[in-house]
Amino acid sequence: MDKNTLSHTTWECKYHLVFSPKYIRQIIYGKIKRDVGKILRELSKKGVEIIEAELCKDHVTYACKDTVKI
Repeated sequence: MDKNTLSHTTWECKYHLVFSPKYIRQIIYGKIKRDVGKILRELSKKGVEIIEAELCKDHVTYACKDTVKI
């Protein structure tokens, strides 16, 4: 486990996010798959470590770890 620490604290921030369109249609694989890939790559450049990502026909789910220090 890779945990962040300060003098009196230890933490590890992980998020599991799920996005689905307002009107659930099976459009993600066909029309916006490349756009979602670009967005995830942009996040990884900004310090967000993507642990797992999956594009389904009607939703996008991914798990990420925040590595940005405040």
